[in-house]
Amino acid sequence: MRRVVVIGGGIVGLAVAAELTARGDEVVVLEKEGRWAAHQTGHNSNVVHAGLYYKPGSLKARMSVAGNASMIAFAREHGVPVDVCGKLVVATSEDELPRLNQLAARAEANGVPAKLITADEAREYEPEVAAVAALRVESTGVIDFPAVCAALVEGLSGSDLRLHSPALAIRSTSTGVQVATPQGVITADALVNCAGLHSDRVARLAGLRPKATIVPFRGEYYELRPERRHLVRGLIYPVPDPTLPFLGVHLTRMLDGTVHAGPNAVLALRREGYRWRDVSPTDVADVLRFPGTWRLARRFARTGADEVLRSLSRTRFAASLARLVPAVRADDLVRAEAGVRAQAMLPDGSLVDDFLIETAPNQVHVLNAPSPAATCALEIAKHIAGLVDA
Repeated sequence: MRRVVVIGGGIVGLAVAAELTARGDEVVVLEKEGRWAAHQTGHNSNVVHAGLYYKPGSLKARMSVAGNASMIAFAREHGVPVDVCGKLVVATSEDELPRLNQLAARAEANGVPAKLITADEAREYEPEVAAVAALRVESTGVIDFPAVCAALVEGLSGSDLRLHSPALAIRSTSTGVQVATPQGVITADALVNCAGLHSDRVARLAGLRPKATIVPFRGEYYELRPERRHLVRGLIYPVPDPTLPFLGVHLTRMLDGTVHAGPNAVLALRREGYRWRDVSPTDVADVLRFPGTWRLARRFARTGADEVLRSLSRTRFAASLARLVPAVRADDLVRAEAGVRAQAMLPDGSLVDDFLIETAPNQVHVLNAPSPAATCALEIAKHIAGLVDA
């Protein structure tokens, strides 16, 4: 029986552990925090994505369509709350129509069930929406991803699952790897790095020189006050600007009836920096030393400034939402929990668009798995298990 160490106890790491276990491997999962799904998995919008936005043929496109189906099936099989409610991508002006049409074409190329609808049809789904046209995406849903992780952990009850267990050192051997932890050294046949916000550091610890560096971006959210939740029935997204790295703020009705608004995207000053006051001198120094940071900043200086201003101003944030739902006002919003996206960046300042996985003898490193990785987790796990088997 082969022994595999999986570093990272988020949804991707746990899904990999479950897949390897199902294939007959003995698995040890190391998670540095005291709970599972402590960071990206536990701080996102809990949307099961359809695969709408991604370049046809990319890992994200292929895995999102398959992952949408497999994640929803897993949730229903294990009693995890999920609602396949669909969403609207809304064009709020005539000049957005060409991009909306391109998005519809991409949905068709990726096999995503979506259709263009009129403004009147859009208002049948969302009476308060401002639209000249919209794309209705049927397979998008909302889910409880931490509950998915709890189900995965329950299925791994016979495995060696270790909380409070960071990887302190990694050494390759002639037959596998040795991983030092606070509890001692683990000897294994293979290593899978699913460390998310620290995946590049774990890769370097293992002797790799990864081509990308993780730069953390904080996604900031608000919620609508309870008396204003009626303004949004489901999920309302803007038409994305293809020249910008993120989708833009949107509105999401969650399983519990709350309506989340966001995310705004700003550079985090710590890899787990959920607030402006969360600062790590080491993490800041790493970002400032990385040449890609400055190249990205020059390319998107105005956009970055707008994001910072919106971060500091609830009025600006509300104005962005009002493009989609004009009735939203600043006093309708209350701060909600933020998340941090582990975004891989290349030295030229470009953001890695697709999932990025690098391998070395007896090692697999997941170096870029932001959204829609939670949706795709079960498919990513199959892919990684295949790489471990190779």
